[in-house]
Amino acid sequence: MAGLLTPGGDPLLAVRFTVPDLTETFVRRPRLTGRLTEGVRGPLTLVNGPAGAGKTLLVAHWISTRDRPEDVAWLTVEHEDTGPGIFWTYVLESLRRHGAAVPDDIGSPSSPGDVDHSLLTRLAAWLSERAEPVILVLDEFDRVGASAEVADELQFVLRHAGGGLRLVVVSRTEPQLPLHRYRAAGAVAEVRGADLAFVPGETAALLNRHDIRLSDEGARSLTEWTGGWAAGLRLCILAAQHVDDPDTFIKNFEAGQSTLADFLLAEVLEAQEEETQDLLLRSSILDQIHPDLANALTGRDDADAILAGLQHANAFVEAIGHSWYRLHPLFAEILRVHLRVRLPGLEPELHRRAARWLSESGLLAEALPHAAGAGEWELAAGRFVDELAMGELLTGLDAERLDGLFAAMPSDAAGPAACLVRAARELVRHDVDRGLDYLRRAEEHLAGEGAGPAALRLSHALLRVFAARLTGSADRAQAAAEDMTAAELSLPAELLERHPELPALMLTGLGSAQLWAGRLDAARISLSAATQVDDGPSTASPRHESLGRLALIDLLCGRPGRAESHARAAVAGAERSGLPPPARTGVAQLVLAAVAVDRDDLAAAQTHLDQATASSPVAHDPVATAGLALVRSRLLLAKGHPKEALRVLGELKRPPHGIEPSPWVTDRAALTMSTAYLALGEPLAAMDVLVEEGATGPEATAAAARARLATGDREAARALLDGLSSEVDEGPAIAVRVLLARAQTADALGDDSTAQRLVARALRTARPEHLRRPFLEACPWLRTYLRHRPVLVQGHEWLPEAAAVRGAGQASRSGDEPSIAPVIEPLSEREQEVLERLAQMMSRDEIAADLHLSVNTVKTHLKSVYRKLAATRRGEAVRRARDLHLL
Repeated sequence: MAGLLTPGGDPLLAVRFTVPDLTETFVRRPRLTGRLTEGVRGPLTLVNGPAGAGKTLLVAHWISTRDRPEDVAWLTVEHEDTGPGIFWTYVLESLRRHGAAVPDDIGSPSSPGDVDHSLLTRLAAWLSERAEPVILVLDEFDRVGASAEVADELQFVLRHAGGGLRLVVVSRTEPQLPLHRYRAAGAVAEVRGADLAFVPGETAALLNRHDIRLSDEGARSLTEWTGGWAAGLRLCILAAQHVDDPDTFIKNFEAGQSTLADFLLAEVLEAQEEETQDLLLRSSILDQIHPDLANALTGRDDADAILAGLQHANAFVEAIGHSWYRLHPLFAEILRVHLRVRLPGLEPELHRRAARWLSESGLLAEALPHAAGAGEWELAAGRFVDELAMGELLTGLDAERLDGLFAAMPSDAAGPAACLVRAARELVRHDVDRGLDYLRRAEEHLAGEGAGPAALRLSHALLRVFAARLTGSADRAQAAAEDMTAAELSLPAELLERHPELPALMLTGLGSAQLWAGRLDAARISLSAATQVDDGPSTASPRHESLGRLALIDLLCGRPGRAESHARAAVAGAERSGLPPPARTGVAQLVLAAVAVDRDDLAAAQTHLDQATASSPVAHDPVATAGLALVRSRLLLAKGHPKEALRVLGELKRPPHGIEPSPWVTDRAALTMSTAYLALGEPLAAMDVLVEEGATGPEATAAAARARLATGDREAARALLDGLSSEVDEGPAIAVRVLLARAQTADALGDDSTAQRLVARALRTARPEHLRRPFLEACPWLRTYLRHRPVLVQGHEWLPEAAAVRGAGQASRSGDEPSIAPVIEPLSEREQEVLERLAQMMSRDEIAADLHLSVNTVKTHLKSVYRKLAATRRGEAVRRARDLHLL
C-alpha cells in the first residue's frame, strides 16, 4: 500500500510505532508519572537525560496508566528521520495507527529530503480544530537533534496547532526547539536527569523486585555510589545476586576488585576473541571510541567490525551516533583496572597515542585529558594555546572541566604555554597578583623567542585584558587589546572563526575597563561590539556581561528606560543560554534595582538587589562591587535611613588594593552622600562632600545648589545653576533633578512664574519614565510649593503622594520601616509649614518672612511642633518628623 511506504519507497517499520513493554522488574515511580500527567496539560513535555536513565520506560509506564493508552501516538525516531519527508511520513502514520483520523487531504511528503510547507499548515489547522488534543510521543528525538529543519517544522506545527497537540519529547540532548520561550510562558514541563535518578526508596523497590534484601543503609549507599543511574543500579544488583551478603558487597565494592568485576570479566570480556579483548582493554581509557581511534591504540585496522559486533550483541558497548561508541561506565572502570594488571606500563603510551589522534582530528578538549594522562603537561598546555582555547578556560560550558584538568599540572611543567594556563587559572579565581606574576614569566619566555608564536602572543594579550578589567586599568586594557588584534593577523582565519569567545572576551574586558575609567563613549562602542559577536554557548557569558554594562552606562547617563531594556536583555540572554544565576555578573540586576529606586518601587528594588548579591562574581568585579554599594545606599536612603546609607558609602571609599579609582563611582557616591546629609539636616556637610570628592556634572551642580538653598544662600545656588551649559544632552533622570533644583532656586528668589514653568517641565520629563525619586528628594520644598499650586500636579497621578498634596502625616507605603511612636497630636497646616522650613535650615526670622508671620508667632508654632514631636532641639525634631514621614 502506498500509505505504508516512505517517500523513498521503503516500507514503514511497524516496530517504531510500538510502545515498549515493561519488564517484571520495572519499578513504578508515581512522582514522575504524575509530572507527565500534569505536563501534557500544556503543549510541550521534555524528558531529558543520559543513556540508561530510564526515560523510555518511564514514558511507556505513564502511557499504561492512562484511561485510554491507545490514544497516545508513539514514534521511535531514527537517524534517517533527519530527512523531513521521512520524519513527517512516520509522524502521520503514528497518528493514524493510534486512533487519530488524519484526513486524506492533508497529504503525504513526496520526497525524503523535504516536506511541502502547505502540508504542515493543513496538519496544524486540522489539529487546532480537534475537540480533544492529540498526544504525540517522540522517543530518541536526539537522533534528529542535528536537524534544525525538522525542529523548526515541528515547532511550526506545535505553535499553530493551538491546544490540539500535546508533544512529549524524549531525548538525551536538548532539542532545537525554542525552549526559552516555552519556559518564559510556563508552557513546558521538564523531567531531567536529576529527576530520573533513583532515590533510596526506589532503589529498595528495585532490589525487592530482584529478590535481594539490603538494609536501608545499603540501599542508600548503592544509590549514592551509582548516582541513582538506573542502568548502573541494575548492573550492581545483577552482581549482588551472586553473593551471600549484599550489604557487605555494596560496602566493600571496588570496581576493579569485586564480584561485579569478576562477573563482567568472565561473562563479557573473556567471552570475546583475543583481538576483541585487546581492543576493549586499550579503549577503556577513552570516554568515547571511534573505530579509527581504536585502531590507533591497537595498531590494527579491525576496530570498525569489532565495535559494531559488540554493539549488536549488547556487550556493554553502545553506539552513540556518527560512528562513535561508548563503553558502559562501570564496565570501562573495571577494564581500566584490568588493563594495568594485564598490560602494565602501557597506559601512558595509550594516552599519548589518543592525545595525538584526537588533537590531529581537531578534538582538543578530548585530547587534553589524554595528554595529561601521559604526563605530557607541556604538550597539553602547548596544544591548548596553539588551538586558541584559552578563552574556554575563562568562560563557557567547559571552563570548570578544563580548570580541574590543569589543576593537576605539576610545578615543574615549564614553558610560556604552561605559564599562561597558570595565569588564566589564577585570574579566574580573581588572584590578580599571582596571575600577573605568571603573565610576567610568560612574557620573559616570549622575549627570549623574539616576538614569539602568534597563538602565544594572542593568549598573553587576552589575559592582560582580563587582568586589566580586574584592576580597572583602561590604558592597559587598550594596549593589550591592540596587541591581541595584531596577533590575530598572523593566525589562520578558520582557526579564529572557531573561537568567537576570544573577541567577545576581549571586547567585554576592554569595555569594562573603559567603563570603570569613566570613558563611557568608548566603553559603549566596545561593549556594543561584544554583543554582536557570534551568538553561541561560548559567548553567552561575555554577551551577558556586556549587556549589563551597557545598561549601567545608560543609567549613568540618566536614561533609566534604555537601561532597563538592556538589563532585561542581559537577564533574558542568561536564562536562554542556561547561564546559572551564581555565574552571572549581577550588574544587570543592580541596574534594575537602581531603576526601581528611581521609580520608588522599593520592594522591587530590594528583590533585584538580593538577586545581584547572590551572584558569585559581584565580590570580585570592581564595577559590580561599586554598583552594589551605590544601589544599596540609595535604597537605604529611600527607606529613610540616611546614616546607614552613609556607612555603606564610607566603606566604598576604601577601594581594594591594586584597583584604580573610578571617577563615576566617586561622583555617584558623593551625590548620594550629599543627599543623605541633606536628609539629616546638615547642608554644610552636603556641600563639603561634593567639593572634597570633586564631583562634577549637572547632577552634582544641582545637588550643590540644593545644599546652598538649605543654608539660605540663594544667589550662590543661582550662580551654580546658571553655569550649566544648556547644550548638554541630558537623560531624563538627570534633567529632572536639574529642573527641580532650578525651580526651587527660582521660587527662593521670588520668581514664581519661572518656578511653575520649571516644575511643570520636570513633571512632563519624568512622566514617561515614572521617575518619582527626584520629586521625593525635593521634599519638603516641593510639597509646600505644590500645596498652593495644585493645578501643576493635575493629570500626574503617578507622582508619589509624599511629593504631592495629600495632607500631613502620610503613612509609609513600604512595610519594612521600624515602628515609630506617633505624634502626640496631629500638626496643624501652619505647624507643618513651619516644620518644613525648619528642615531647610531656615532661621526663625527667615521662616517668619517666608510665611508672612511675626517672629513671636513662629516661636509659638515651634514650641507646639517640638511638643507634638516629643523633641527638644531642631535636629531632633527634623529627624523624628522624617521617621514619621511628615517630611
